[in-house]
Amino acid sequence: MSTSSEYLTVAGIDVDVIYKDIKNLHISVYPPMGRVRVAAPQRLDEDTIRLAVIQRLPWIKRQRQELQVAARQTERRMVSGESHYVWGARYRLDASQGGRPSVRPKGKTLWLTTPEGSSEDARQAVLDRWYRRQLKDALPPLLAKWQPVIGVEATQVVVRRMKTKWGTCQQNSGAIWINPELAKKHPRCLEYIVVHELVHLHERTHNERFVNLMDQLLPDWRSRRDELNVAPLAAESWQ
Repeated sequence: MSTSSEYLTVAGIDVDVIYKDIKNLHISVYPPMGRVRVAAPQRLDEDTIRLAVIQRLPWIKRQRQELQVAARQTERRMVSGESHYVWGARYRLDASQGGRPSVRPKGKTLWLTTPEGSSEDARQAVLDRWYRRQLKDALPPLLAKWQPVIGVEATQVVVRRMKTKWGTCQQNSGAIWINPELAKKHPRCLEYIVVHELVHLHERTHNERFVNLMDQLLPDWRSRRDELNVAPLAAESWQ
């Protein structure tokens, strides 16, 4: 049974450390984005764990790269019948041409309309812009809720696509970047990322103070993080 946990950053990689009643240290890399977890014997200290992770960095980086490349290789043709996700719910895409660009979720269908002769890239661009608008509309209420509680205020909140991060904090400038892919996830996941990045304005690293603040502010943040990392991301064929 796990007795305690830590949250470390080693060579720019976030590492979950779970202390267990075991004899040997185990390092695992989980899909879809390459989350790293260390199961460590209770007797080991942080420096020993950091050294073990550093020694396995080449392997860890290979595993993470393979997972991230595999995720990006999923084919998306933007045609009727594909699955797309909006705030964690699965929709069947119905793509039609001959009208003004628009996206409308209704029932279990995501209705996409583009001008006649639109290419696959053009259809994708219409949907991507719609996802960005969804996220931009969802952010202000979350910021209004959490900034006073956490006692910080982001100087700027930017919606920007990132290949390997859901969000990031520019601590020197006080700006926060949020990945528009979060509009495909359950709203709980977006709230977790907003709180996570705002807390980073207090504490740069994932040290004990950071974890304690997250525990106080959002006690279920670990389950939200896990939900975010296992939720479907890429398009699928609708069955």
